[in-house]
Formats: sequence, structure tokens, C-alpha cells
Amino acid sequence: MDRPAPHVLKIDPGAAAPPDLAPAAAWLARGGIVAFPTDTYYGLAVDPTSPAAVQALFDLKGRDANVAVPLVAASLAQADAFCGPLTGATRRLALTFWPGPLSLVCAAPPHVAPAVHAGRGTIAIRVPAHDIARALATAFGSPITATSANPSGAPPARATRDLGAIAHDPRLLILDAGDAPGGAPSTIVNAEVDPPALIRAGAIAWDRVLLSL
Repeated sequence: MDRPAPHVLKIDPGAAAPPDLAPAAAWLARGGIVAFPTDTYYGLAVDPTSPAAVQALFDLKGRDANVAVPLVAASLAQADAFCGPLTGATRRLALTFWPGPLSLVCAAPPHVAPAVHAGRGTIAIRVPAHDIARALATAFGSPITATSANPSGAPPARATRDLGAIAHDPRLLILDAGDAPGGAPSTIVNAEVDPPALIRAGAIAWDRVLLSL
């Protein structure tokens, strides 16, 4: 049986603006999944407030329901509006490292689908240093999920050619903007506890984080 052709939207990485991503934002609003480039690898976006969309994301990846899903926002202002104002050490780190590959833990707002935080009551969010990722969140009007665009356990996708079988899933729209930078994943830090805790080592060294507190 022939596989369905992928849904692909070609995007110029040097000239994309939120209006160019209106079709992708509409896809998200209908409960769809969007593969998009970030400042590390390609990620998978859904509306994090939609239980059905989040479940579709878990189904696509074969993801363990006990594993939380990180979010990306267009700006610190958008993160504040979604999560409630970031404060204290968390805000200092956001001001220092955003846009960039540092995800910060904060309390999960009540409108987030519980599967996003796997029942932990917290989420990890960041503002990525990638124009298209930020423009997608701007066009959608809210933070979006940003889990890696691959089946769970498979290598992350640096380009759309690396998406493999998931590229043909009819629920997926691919934003093809060429290769993502690759490298280490985002660092995840919980600065809401004392002392701050490194949740996942990544692109920003823990020593740099500590020096910024």
C-alpha cells in the first residue's frame, strides 16, 4: 500500500514572519501536529491546552505517558501570559539566556492538558533562538509543545529528511526550512527550588547557569 504524501509547507528561514505561518497556526488550532525547526533539532508542536492534540502527539511518537513534554514560547511576555509572571531566579535566567536553549521549570497553568506535565504539576518552557520557532508561537498566539520530531528512542531529526515514517502521518504538517543546527538538546533547569537543580544537561553548561543566578 502506498503511503500518503507528506503535508509540507516550504519556509524561507531568512524571511519567515508570523503571517507566513498562518496555515501552520490554523493546522494547530484544528488539533493537528506541526514539525518545525528549533535552535537545536526539529520539534513537534501541538496545542498544549488540547488533550486530544496532546494525545495525538503521544500516539505519533509512541511516547511514554509518564514523560513530560517541553514547551516553547515566542517571547518572555508570551511565557508570562501563559504561565503567570516568571519571578525570582527563574526570571533572571530567562532574561539572561532567552532566546536560547535553556528550558525553565515553572508551575503548570490549569489550562494545560495534564498529559503535558505527566501529572507532575510543572512544565518546562523556553524561548528558542530560532526565528521560525518563535514566529510559529506568535502566529498561534500561545506557547506550543516542542518535543523532538522522532519516534521515542530514535535519533532526533536535524532535517525533514530525517523524520522517517512519521513524515507520512496525515496528522502532521511539516515546516521545511532546511537543516536545524543540531548539537546538544536544551538544558533544563528548575530554579524554583533552593538550591536550583539541573534537570537535564544540554547546550548551556550548568556552570554558566550557576554564574548567572
